[in-house]
Amino acid sequence: GAKPGEGGELPGSKVKGDIAATRGSTPGVGLISPPPHHDIYSIEDLAQLIYDLKRANPVADVSVKLVSETGVGVIASGVVKAKADHVLISGHDGGTGASKWTGIKSAGCPWEMGLAETHQALVSNGLRGRTTLQTDGQLKTGRDIVIAAMLGAEEFGFATAPLIAMGCIMMRKCHTNTCPVGIATQDPELRAKFEGTPEHVVNFFYMLAESAREIMAELGFRSIDDMVGRADMLAPDERVIAGNPKLRGVDLSALLLPAAAIDPRAAQVKVEEQDHGLETHIDRALMERAAEALEDGTPVSFGFPICNEDRSAGATLSHEVSRRFGSEGLPDGTIQVRFSGHGGQSFGVWLAPGIEFDLEGDANDYVGKGLSGGRVVVYPPRQPDVVHDPADILVGNVCLYGATAGEAFFAGMAAERFAVRNSGVRAVVEGVGDHGCEYMTGGCVVVLGPTGKNFAAGMSGGWAFVHDPNKNFPALCNQANVDLEPLEESADIMLVRELVEAHAERTGSSIAAALLADWEAALGAFVKVAPRDYK
Repeated sequence: GAKPGEGGELPGSKVKGDIAATRGSTPGVGLISPPPHHDIYSIEDLAQLIYDLKRANPVADVSVKLVSETGVGVIASGVVKAKADHVLISGHDGGTGASKWTGIKSAGCPWEMGLAETHQALVSNGLRGRTTLQTDGQLKTGRDIVIAAMLGAEEFGFATAPLIAMGCIMMRKCHTNTCPVGIATQDPELRAKFEGTPEHVVNFFYMLAESAREIMAELGFRSIDDMVGRADMLAPDERVIAGNPKLRGVDLSALLLPAAAIDPRAAQVKVEEQDHGLETHIDRALMERAAEALEDGTPVSFGFPICNEDRSAGATLSHEVSRRFGSEGLPDGTIQVRFSGHGGQSFGVWLAPGIEFDLEGDANDYVGKGLSGGRVVVYPPRQPDVVHDPADILVGNVCLYGATAGEAFFAGMAAERFAVRNSGVRAVVEGVGDHGCEYMTGGCVVVLGPTGKNFAAGMSGGWAFVHDPNKNFPALCNQANVDLEPLEESADIMLVRELVEAHAERTGSSIAAALLADWEAALGAFVKVAPRDYK
């Protein structure tokens, strides 16, 4: 069945079989996704995410969904300036059958309000022509489509109505795995009762299109684009207002203001593509140097300079590897790039199997975000005249966010939110800031230095091993879901030693070398962080 409540949390009882395999997680272990997006704390962070996504798949449009609310027009303007190709204004009436009643009744505003405000704001700022505007939230009829278009939408989203067409009887049992018509369930016996067909949904949309066409013909419109923004064709129903005392005094003039009255010269629909600067991205040069590997898998290795303006290094290269070789990627170490300099944001983002990035220098936020089988190695400059303080931050915030597979070695401190929602990466780092390993569900993290507060909050899977000679770690660890244990099991000792040796070999870390030089003494200072559900 569906996720219960407001979403974002999947109980362990639901994580089984195909669900666990699809999510790359351990059967029986609950999954908690961060309620806030921990890689987005400002409009600049959102712009970076859009930048990452566009380089991960240059031919795909990037869409941003916004809840209809007062002030959403200003937010949407920022989103379009951040170069989103598509903006969705979602109304308060939508939601799954698993939604809590408080969410259904209290979250968001009608789509009409948010859509009108967004369209007017984009037109007044000269941004409407750069994005496609969509709306959803209990759209059911051709009349709804026509009104949405007149308020500014070019596209229209449907969910509940097509489900009804497929046979949903709205039992509101989506989260219990007991859907009686076999739609929202993984139970084989209940799924056998599903009688919906694609033709049912096709017929529904044919009906919608015909209904909208009839209204358009009556009003004299030839196409949807002709209707977009024509709020002057709408008017309040005075009979409804007069018949309800609560509606008296309601003024809809701002809602029904045609955007053309704000700026007659501005576009009312999308007329141009966003300029994402794909032609100047660093991966263009990387793909040229790695052409043999991309062609037939021939191993390549080369050096490359990098500066902090080179963002999302590896995203398009990984896209090309995945496109040509599938999710399995290339054999380990097929493409090895030795960078020197200062890595920009999202260095090694979504790095595919077979790609290894070594960086002699430092890097900004989001290093290894979404790491998908590749390897990222970062170490300080090795010039004799450069002195590296172990307390200096080597890589920024939110490293390995949502990473699923691969390895990462950082010969220095990482800032806050290291390995949030890591589900499969093996990593070694020499210290982390606050909220390390938050919501982690798999993989292994070895910390050879200090940690910040709230370590392992919401952690439900994987292992973390922290070197804690000063015995400070228990006070900094959130132990609501985890137990702290000494490093005693032989399998754990072998795993930690293997990772520390690999860290020393790949980064030349003096900290790792010192621990290996007196390994028996070092073992006593390690603390194992073990999620209770995972054990």
